[in-house]
Amino acid sequence: MAGMASLDGGIVQAGRIRVLKAAAGGKNKGPVVYWMFRDQRSRDNWALIHAVDLANRSGKPVAVAFNLFHRFLGAHARQLGFMIRGLRELQDRLAALGIPFFLFRGEAADTIPQFLEDCQASVLVTDFSPLREVRKTKDDICRRVNASLAVQEVDAHNVVPLWIASGKLEYSAKTLRSKINKLLPEYLEKFPDLQTPITSWSGVDTPKIDWEGILADVRREGSAVPEVAWCEPGERAAMEVLMGNSEGFLTKRLKNYNTDRNNPLKPKALSGLSPYLHFGQISAQRCALEAHTFKKSSQQSVEAFLEELIVRRELADNFCFYQPHYDGIKGAWEWAQKTLMDHAGDKREHVYTKEQLETAKTADPLWNASQMEMVHHGKMHGFMRMYWAKKILEWTKDPQEALAIAIYLNDKYQLDGRDPSGYVGCMWSICGVHDQGWKERPVFGKIRYMNFAGCKRKFDVDGYISLVKRLVNEARKRKTASSPFTDAIPANPRRPPKQDQS
Repeated sequence: MAGMASLDGGIVQAGRIRVLKAAAGGKNKGPVVYWMFRDQRSRDNWALIHAVDLANRSGKPVAVAFNLFHRFLGAHARQLGFMIRGLRELQDRLAALGIPFFLFRGEAADTIPQFLEDCQASVLVTDFSPLREVRKTKDDICRRVNASLAVQEVDAHNVVPLWIASGKLEYSAKTLRSKINKLLPEYLEKFPDLQTPITSWSGVDTPKIDWEGILADVRREGSAVPEVAWCEPGERAAMEVLMGNSEGFLTKRLKNYNTDRNNPLKPKALSGLSPYLHFGQISAQRCALEAHTFKKSSQQSVEAFLEELIVRRELADNFCFYQPHYDGIKGAWEWAQKTLMDHAGDKREHVYTKEQLETAKTADPLWNASQMEMVHHGKMHGFMRMYWAKKILEWTKDPQEALAIAIYLNDKYQLDGRDPSGYVGCMWSICGVHDQGWKERPVFGKIRYMNFAGCKRKFDVDGYISLVKRLVNEARKRKTASSPFTDAIPANPRRPPKQDQS
């Protein structure tokens, strides 16, 4: 059982740190190593701040290690290329601080213990992820490393550390929100400056990294989902999206967030930060701190943004950490499991295969457009992601298949796929997680319903379909995405699919 770290004199709050493995025996004089996974940045990174501070207080050198998992959870060139180009910038930033960066390929349960042994490390610092694959890897590392080595985990991703915010699975945003808000005065604090290491790295040589070769491998092996050109990776680009003088979210686009964020025809009303938050190229805490400075001029938009950035994101981490079945029907609440099973045998107007859905061969031009936005653009508007997932429930043979297909497509094509927020989004849409029961109806049971007619009442459906066609055509011109699916999007759909009009 992981416990709280006791770190007298440290500059990072002890509540942000958990001991995964205590050191046995005498003190080890070896270096401190930060195994970076989720928080891929040099700035505003509590895990890196802690590792350097720990090393300086004990007179030890410090290094950052990163392991490239092979196609982690099915990632392709779109996701891996974005990550690797961000890591290349990160290496330069760390070098300027005098911190060596080691890149490994393979299974982290093998590469990280071997590196720790080679450099005779005394402490391993990791950042936090609630995903089971990462947690299992950490357990394996703890079992394989030397008994004298300590392993500490720092929640550098959430504003309020997950284990501090709540010690249990929360039912909804309402139940977590009050807990988060009580703790924000303590944890939403300014970041200290990252110290320069006082002891130089020695021992294991820092190898030259062939970034272009790695990118070429990723593009070849993950060519089924090519990179997108609209989103530049890295810390510098992330801060530009947040605070830029040209089109920065807080500086130029924030005022429309509260009123326009649910309109798929106004994508610029959204922050555009999700890829950077997913890969940890920007800190959610930095985003929150900066947003607070705009409260006087845009209070409602700032409050709406902070709700999504802090409460909803941290609720997703809570769900994936405390619910082992975070991507399966068993992870739904009992009422939702029952209603889904009660209606699993209901007759469907359409039943599509995974291949038909992936290639947008449905009778619904709006759904086809949302799928194409994701396939070619690497991003689907948040409102459309809800509609998209709910129609998959309506059009597949049972809820288990629906959830599996939604997660497969989301993780394959979304630039921010394989993320707790993505899993929870699918679980909310299909399994009613963090929601309530609604009017009972065929197929959906008591799961919240969405339909084509409802979308037409909310926004210009034909306009959205035309917008996606332009995005797809632009992607084709850039040759960063293939075009076999574009025929699925009619320019001006005349006849919406037959639907319940409620």
